[in-house]
Amino acid sequence: MASSISAISEELGEIDGQIADIFRALSNGFQKFEKIKDSSRQSRQLEELTGKMRECKRLIKEFDREVKDLEHTVGPDTSKILNEKKQSMVKELNSYVALKKQYASNIENKRVDLFGGPAEGFEEDNNGLLASSMTNQQLMDNGHHMMDETDQAIERSKKVVHETVNVGTETAAALKAQTEQMSRIVNELDSIHFSIKKASQLVKEIGRQVRLQLIDALWLYSSLLWLVS
Repeated sequence: MASSISAISEELGEIDGQIADIFRALSNGFQKFEKIKDSSRQSRQLEELTGKMRECKRLIKEFDREVKDLEHTVGPDTSKILNEKKQSMVKELNSYVALKKQYASNIENKRVDLFGGPAEGFEEDNNGLLASSMTNQQLMDNGHHMMDETDQAIERSKKVVHETVNVGTETAAALKAQTEQMSRIVNELDSIHFSIKKASQLVKEIGRQVRLQLIDALWLYSSLLWLVS
């Protein structure tokens, strides 16, 4: 099946291979779990397996998106194969989710026996229906529900990122406008300084010319007085 998926789309084939690797790791992980007797170690093992299941769920959603993108480019038979493959992935993942919940319940029951009463805050999932007793359709529906919740969380994160980018863009634009305004003010101050300097030079030149004219006038007046006398 993996080779046929790769023949349809290399990207789908790569995702399929990653999911298959996680399923093998989950299978080995649960086999290892059954050999662990200590409750604390069992809890840590379940946490590790839960992380792998989250990654697997993300990859299945990615696989589903790629399948939807290919719906208009492949034939109905190919679409059927891809959708059946996706449903098979969801079913297998949900079987591990149910197994994880069953083991978690067993650990909780051990704690109840240890302390002689029910653990505070413990509730059964799905209104008392244990995952281990769900039908395949219920497991698939539950898996789709978890995927939808993940999608909603991703959309909320994307919205926050989009709003942050918008605020950053507006701030950058405001800073650019302020920088340009400061640049214009500096240029205007330079122009005013230059004008004042030129005016000062012009006043000095006019003063020098006036002094020369006064000197010439005084010399001429002195000359006339000398002639008259």
